[in-house]
Amino acid sequence: MMAVKLEAKPHKSKDDAINLLILVFIASLIGVYLIATTVLIAKDGIYYIEQAQKFTSDPISVIKGHPSGYPFLIFIAHKFVTLFSDSSSPYTWIYSAQSVTLLCKMLALVPLYFLGKFLVGSKKSFWAIFILLILPYPARFGSDVLRDWPHVLFLAVGFLFLFFGVTKGKWWMFGIVGFVSGLGYMIRPECAQLVIYGFLWLSTRSLLPKNKVSRFKLAISLFVLLVGFAIPVIPYMKARERILPEKVKELFVSPHQFQSDIIQEKDTTFLNSTYITAGTTGKIIEVSVKIIEELSDNLFYYFVPALFIGIYYRFSKKTVITDAERFFLPAFVLLNIVMVVLLYCFWQYISRRHCLPLTVFLIFYVPEGLDVLALWLRSRFSKAQLETNRHPRLFFFILLVIGLSICLPKLLRPLRLEKQGYRDAAKWLRENSKKGDTIALQDKRISFYAERKGLKYNKEIPKQAKYVVRIEENGTEEPDLGRTAKKEYSVLEDMRKKSEKKLVIYRIL
Repeated sequence: MMAVKLEAKPHKSKDDAINLLILVFIASLIGVYLIATTVLIAKDGIYYIEQAQKFTSDPISVIKGHPSGYPFLIFIAHKFVTLFSDSSSPYTWIYSAQSVTLLCKMLALVPLYFLGKFLVGSKKSFWAIFILLILPYPARFGSDVLRDWPHVLFLAVGFLFLFFGVTKGKWWMFGIVGFVSGLGYMIRPECAQLVIYGFLWLSTRSLLPKNKVSRFKLAISLFVLLVGFAIPVIPYMKARERILPEKVKELFVSPHQFQSDIIQEKDTTFLNSTYITAGTTGKIIEVSVKIIEELSDNLFYYFVPALFIGIYYRFSKKTVITDAERFFLPAFVLLNIVMVVLLYCFWQYISRRHCLPLTVFLIFYVPEGLDVLALWLRSRFSKAQLETNRHPRLFFFILLVIGLSICLPKLLRPLRLEKQGYRDAAKWLRENSKKGDTIALQDKRISFYAERKGLKYNKEIPKQAKYVVRIEENGTEEPDLGRTAKKEYSVLEDMRKKSEKKLVIYRIL
């Protein structure tokens, strides 16, 4: 197995510690600011908090439902926070959940930094993670009630040990990869991809006629990889009483869904293969464009050219890249794109969050691209007799500062500032309704912030509802709720822009 050459110059562990302290400090500064200024948490966040609240009374139902790793982390964080504050407030749950997400993000910086050190060296790894920290959307995910950064934490730790195991030939490190992958599986099942990469690497190495590592050692490595994964996952599957994740099960049970979405017909007897192929191609093109859009959003568009230039520059130089990097990075990109494509084709949705792992693990090639652009700019400006020889990295920092200035306004904008009307509606309900009143609404975040019981509805108002909160287009007539009701309060969703939507509260008489 091939050893990794980190840098031309020796890099002291003290320098790594300083780099990490700086990065963690920046991450904590941005993260705490975003938590303190959050207007409204993510819609999924309410579900995760409700699942965490059930751990005390009914943990089995939580484990049997949605992957329970992240709600369990929220539950543990809340237990710790309530040692010092009131446990009854919804804000205690919110801050506990946001804090555990931020903590996972800060912990993830450690394996990411050393993984970047393996790939591109310490300096470029530092600047890559610095760029990652100032990107607005990845920063927001790290201060919200979402499981994406906890998932990235386990993915990064597993990848780091996978590279250690491959480059240093340590078979026992594959056991750590499997175990970490199993723990991450309980947060997001996609974390099992680490086992797939390890399996593929060890299998392909064993088939090579000339290999420095014996087939016996490769077999031992594969065995401990699978055992490590099984240790946390088998008890988890037994408690859930199922083997496959729900979406994977649906994928195998309903393979015709993708085809039916394309052809939009019940009677398929007269459909020809040409039509299906054209529809499939169109769908794949559509989702490919969508992936590029979401990845570009995460990179805030400015860093997209640097990413593609960096990847091309890196992989076109065969003497620079290691076997491990050449194998794992394309495999990671390919598999994650396939997962996102399947998600879009079968369940019709995709977001920036689903492209976060791609953003995080490809970020290491952005400084490489900026270096290439900086050298090009330097060659162009050298004719103008600038003192570029004295400051060879001047243009790199100019490009970096421009990127920072572009990202900063969005980065410092409070989370969901455009949803201030939700908080205003929740405040009115908290002050004007009784503690036991039930609120019928379309978004349970309002009832959660109001500290009232909320019931979601589509058309019919639940009988036990005392208040109804509707999101209406501004200027529309009062709707027929099917019950006698009185309009009590109205607020624009976004007061700053005089948005077209408003939140209206009705009291059932």
